[in-house]
Amino acid sequence: MSNTDFSSQNGAGGPPYANGPSQNPVALQPPGPGYMAHQTPYNPMQAKGPMPPGPGLYNSGPYQPIPPVSSNQALPGQPMLKRPPMGPQHSMTPPQSASPNPGSRIPPAHATPPPVSANNYQHAPAWQYGGTPPMGAPPSMGAPPPMAMPPLRPVGNHMTSSPSLATPQASSAEYRATPPVFHNAMQPLGPPTSLQGYTQQGHMPTPGNGAQVPNSFDHLEMGPKMAGPLPPQQPGPPTRHMGLSYPSLPPGYQNTSAPPNAATMQHPVQPSTQPYSHPPPYQQLSAGPAQLSPSLSGLSLQSQTPEALRVVNLLQERNLLPLGPVTPPTPCLPQDLQKINCHPEVFRSTLTSIPQTQSLLNKAKLPLGLLLHPFKDLSQLPVVTSSTIVRCRSCRTYINPFVTFLDQRRWKCNLCYRVNDVPEEFMYNPVSRSYGEPHKRPEVQNATLEFIAPSEYMLRPPQPAVYLIVLDVSHNAVETGYLDVVCQSLLENINALPGDSRTKIGFITFDSTIHFYNLQEGLSQPQMLIVSDIEDIFLPTPDSLLVNLNECKELVQDLLRSLPQMFGKTMETQCALGPALQAAFKLLSATGGRVSVFQTQLPSLGVGALKSREDPNQRASAKDIQHLSPATDFYKKLALDCSGQQVAVDLFLLSSQYCDLASLGCISRYSAGSVYYYPSYHQQHNPAGVECFQKDLKRYLTRKIGFEAVMRIRCSKGLSIHTFHGNFFVRSTDLLSLPNVNPDAGFAVQMSIEENLVDMQSVSFQAALLYTSSKGERRIRVHTMCLPVVNSLSDIFAGADVQAITCLLASMAVDRSVTASLSDARDAMTNASIDSLTSFRTSVLTIQQPGLLAPACLRLFPLYILALLKQKAFRTGTSTRLDDRVFAMCQLKYQPLAYVMLMIHPALYRVDDLTDEGALNVSERTIPQPRVQQLSVEKLSRDGAFLMDAGSVIYLWIGRNCNPNFLTQVLGLPNYAAVPLNMNMLPELDTAESQRTRAFVGWLREQRPFFPILHVIRDESPLKASFLQNMIEDRTESALSYYEFLLHIQQQVSK
Repeated sequence: MSNTDFSSQNGAGGPPYANGPSQNPVALQPPGPGYMAHQTPYNPMQAKGPMPPGPGLYNSGPYQPIPPVSSNQALPGQPMLKRPPMGPQHSMTPPQSASPNPGSRIPPAHATPPPVSANNYQHAPAWQYGGTPPMGAPPSMGAPPPMAMPPLRPVGNHMTSSPSLATPQASSAEYRATPPVFHNAMQPLGPPTSLQGYTQQGHMPTPGNGAQVPNSFDHLEMGPKMAGPLPPQQPGPPTRHMGLSYPSLPPGYQNTSAPPNAATMQHPVQPSTQPYSHPPPYQQLSAGPAQLSPSLSGLSLQSQTPEALRVVNLLQERNLLPLGPVTPPTPCLPQDLQKINCHPEVFRSTLTSIPQTQSLLNKAKLPLGLLLHPFKDLSQLPVVTSSTIVRCRSCRTYINPFVTFLDQRRWKCNLCYRVNDVPEEFMYNPVSRSYGEPHKRPEVQNATLEFIAPSEYMLRPPQPAVYLIVLDVSHNAVETGYLDVVCQSLLENINALPGDSRTKIGFITFDSTIHFYNLQEGLSQPQMLIVSDIEDIFLPTPDSLLVNLNECKELVQDLLRSLPQMFGKTMETQCALGPALQAAFKLLSATGGRVSVFQTQLPSLGVGALKSREDPNQRASAKDIQHLSPATDFYKKLALDCSGQQVAVDLFLLSSQYCDLASLGCISRYSAGSVYYYPSYHQQHNPAGVECFQKDLKRYLTRKIGFEAVMRIRCSKGLSIHTFHGNFFVRSTDLLSLPNVNPDAGFAVQMSIEENLVDMQSVSFQAALLYTSSKGERRIRVHTMCLPVVNSLSDIFAGADVQAITCLLASMAVDRSVTASLSDARDAMTNASIDSLTSFRTSVLTIQQPGLLAPACLRLFPLYILALLKQKAFRTGTSTRLDDRVFAMCQLKYQPLAYVMLMIHPALYRVDDLTDEGALNVSERTIPQPRVQQLSVEKLSRDGAFLMDAGSVIYLWIGRNCNPNFLTQVLGLPNYAAVPLNMNMLPELDTAESQRTRAFVGWLREQRPFFPILHVIRDESPLKASFLQNMIEDRTESALSYYEFLLHIQQQVSK
């Protein structure tokens, strides 16, 4: 990646653009001399030994018995690489190798590598995770940052997302039950004293153009401060006996149930500390994390070994996959806290037990980070309307189920431990309509909830929903036929677009010129305005290009009906995407909104023009892949300008040729948009792709949306967040700018432990998303998660979430691929699995045994790492188009965990013998639940039919001797030879077998927001090769089999 890409400044003097790796560039740089860190971070890139044998040296058949390992004592680890010195954060340079000739611990692409000597393996570049942030890096997110951060422009409020969760829309199948809405009916006694008006804090530059704005988003998210001086700070972090109770109880507190039996805790509360004999009052934290011991209470390893730590010999146990989905580990918290903790689909950690110190985390060799799906469609979401949003006066944490009530009038923050007063209004419970029980309020009973924000959270009136459609109408675009699909889909769903009476819409088309459309009320038909000077774009009639949708709906519909015919005979082949995007920015900069760009070829005219960088002869190269970074910084700079004006850009790329997604994708990545990619799209030649595009477009147009959003993640004192992954712009050290937020976007962050957590039994994390709904409401969605703190390696391993670890490593590897090289990223992923299993073997196991030993919770880790190495984003030696590879990288960084895991490790099912045994009943439908099979050709049988769910595509493989009954009853075909080569749907037959199969496929599709294409394939099908490439456990010409990969890991672990 060019230095320009990471060192561009915000306007004249803002902070460096920050997104992903640039937030903590030191983590990707080589060690330098003379820097002494307080705690050396874990480096998974240490050399472990010689190269593994290449493919072809082992049989690819069934596993063979493993001879005893001659030596199973691991040698002490090599010296840790030190962190390089770090000055002010200015530019990002690709990391250099830690040695002149870095080696690789994963096999080369050629089938028969040369003999390996024991001394030809060199140190690979360092990949640090979980380490202490470098000097000069942004401050910890655990405490509020300085208040002089660069905002972007006055905006309605601090975080955005549409109100669809509170008011489900009929247009989306995702929206189910209407959630409860809590209105605080209690009137404050006298004038409110807990709120203070928002005060302006100076002028800040916006990215790109240096314009001045009067208010700070950073201030806005921090919310209104409580009136009056802060109370004296309470002493230090909580001790084991913190927050036991308060001496005098009002009547409403007398009948509350006691906390879980203290006898089950290793450190029970001493009776002598309680001044009264009746049951103690309700206390969130004191009943749980405050009394947790470092040995994880009930999971104490001294008493018994939990299932998560059951030792598995990976070389002997072949059937490691669970029967159904992999479930995340449950944090070792008291039962009452487990019930109210944040759902793992929304908020989860790579480690559900947090180490006490950074050195302990380094020793575990596991990455620490969070994965979020903050705006996920939820069937139930409590919504609170109150004039007082209770927050900590120090760190601005929202009150949540894990705070401690010291008495009826005081609560202790679970992040910074400051004691706060309970506002008078909060004493009233709108649910029970009772007074004097603040601990029963919905804010303290739900780890996920949404506030209707008061005016203090607005910098301007909430913006309306504004949609701008930008269409490529060059000859290449028209020839694909996509224009008909887009216009027809907009006509069908125009009434389902999220919004209200203020919703605005506009259209721009472009080829070698830019075309605007006057849709002003009163015109008899739309008016086309052409701007041919693409070097100096201007808006011909600024006031009539964005119109109220309700007032001008007929003109909009007329335009959509006529657009495909208007350009049907065009011979214009040029494409001026850059000027079209500049025009879109000018049009929306006053209001903010969403730009939907449909592009079919490489931009060839004006600013942002690109040239082809792909060499088709290098697609199957075993060497490093070139051109993964942008060719120009134009799209990134424009995206940051868009972000400053609350404009997000979504890119739909429909092309059969190279379009340089590495460059074009920046327009969406940094403006919090989305990228959709449809290779080989054509209305006649690729009907399956057309169906996929239609379904995705309907979901895109009708799903809920949040405008002018910001998100901040807070964590307990002692923890810090240092790197972000996803589509956004980091406006300050910890404030993510999201001009649009949608329910299909995921985020990840890396964390480190800055201060020892010895005095803490639990830590908490809180994500707050402030947004404007499509109905014009300012809302704040808050997610809070509580995790225990432990002091032993065995407890850390017991709480490891293998899927979360895999997804975080995938995001880190994408950054490494772009900033360093693909081979560095592949080495780092392999080393991560070696290091963690080495740590487990040397530091947790008490009895050394032969074989490759792993805890049960990490038994799938090497398999997932191998799957990543063979995934489209990282594979080598297999023909992969550059845009396909870059899009796969985008998905790994942007998709929530559930969708990413299917793309990494597909699910394989046998479906020719489906039964109702163990089936699910969903909406009066019976959904069969076949067993998940291993991804190996060995599991296929010629007399069966197998379904592979690979996330964005589903394959149905028909064996040559498949049961004739399945062919006739499910496919409606007489025999195997009648299976067509391009079959993409299952016929609706009135048979039990057909209904079961279609119900199962339909249920799989419902699990994700995008539409996976179904390909029915047989041995002669051209897509058979793609199907077999997903057989991760099998050897290919350029990659090891799973068994060979395990032997390589064992060789390194046993050194």
